[in-house]
Amino acid sequence: MDEASTLAPKLSAPQHRPRPLPLFLELLRRETMGTPERTKRALEGLRRYQDFPREAVREVMPAVAETRGAAVRDYGGTGAPVLFVPSLINPPGVLDLSEEKSLLRWLAGRGHRVLLLDWGWPDEARAGLSVAGHVEEIALPLIRGLGAPPALVGYCLGGTMALGAARAVGAPAVAAIAAPWRFSGFPDEARTRLASLWTGAQPTLGTLGVLPMEVLQSAFWTLDPARTVAKFEAFAGAEGDKAREFVALEDWANDGPPLAAAAARELFEDFFAEDRTGRGEWQVAGRAVEPSALPCPVLDIVSTVDRIVPAASAAATGERLELALGHVGMVVGSRAREALWKPLDAWLSRNAANC
Repeated sequence: MDEASTLAPKLSAPQHRPRPLPLFLELLRRETMGTPERTKRALEGLRRYQDFPREAVREVMPAVAETRGAAVRDYGGTGAPVLFVPSLINPPGVLDLSEEKSLLRWLAGRGHRVLLLDWGWPDEARAGLSVAGHVEEIALPLIRGLGAPPALVGYCLGGTMALGAARAVGAPAVAAIAAPWRFSGFPDEARTRLASLWTGAQPTLGTLGVLPMEVLQSAFWTLDPARTVAKFEAFAGAEGDKAREFVALEDWANDGPPLAAAAARELFEDFFAEDRTGRGEWQVAGRAVEPSALPCPVLDIVSTVDRIVPAASAAATGERLELALGHVGMVVGSRAREALWKPLDAWLSRNAANC
């Protein structure tokens, strides 16, 4: 019996362990095969993560608009409004991780009126909404209810959706942070793995009507399995702020609502398999979306070392900011403020009120 099999039954506190745990342990076996010392260290990191004391949950900011379980939350500030659009896949907490790691609160303090689109939890009535449907039936009504159209800033899949919403609402500017658009730019191996995962998820999807977070999390692991194991190895020896930040990020990554069935189908089949966005075939509000044709300033923030959303998948339009920081590190890492926050602040100051 190997090290992972020996220690796995002793693991506790399932709410604080990677989901699904059996898949993580199988991935651990593959990545550390022949190096039992690495297996042991990663499991030590996993157990420590489970038992680590959690800080108080961040306060939920007040809603200024709501529809279908989603809300626009107000982070304060003055000046031209800026609406952040997070991904459908993880909760928006990475944009407001802690007092020191909150892009939203920092920008509000810099004089921007900062708003956040909180997608909430999909109920049965939202199961039929595709990714485009979430834009059309949730994002657009919420944005129009704000009065003056805000500048849009989208992160990950939220960036894709922000690009889709920009023309329909007359956004004065749109910034996409690590946003996939040309899905053919993902490595063939990753797209093949995701296709296999999607096929295997059909029975679950048929039974539940949604794609659970466990399946989505395993999809991220397939994109960068080595890093998934390495981060738990590193956490085994982390202390102080680094340890607390790791736990906060890992809790965020392992949390989140399931994905509506129609949105999951569009993501895996239309985006990853057929690249309808990159081919100019994705439609929002009855019109094909082409970022290069948007009549407003566009900022494409791209990571050159991102394994989750590779640089080759970016929209490649408008002004481009390239960062040598990871998919999450660019938002909350030790260099995030200098590399991303400050340039985004300057760009929004120039463009958010553009008419």
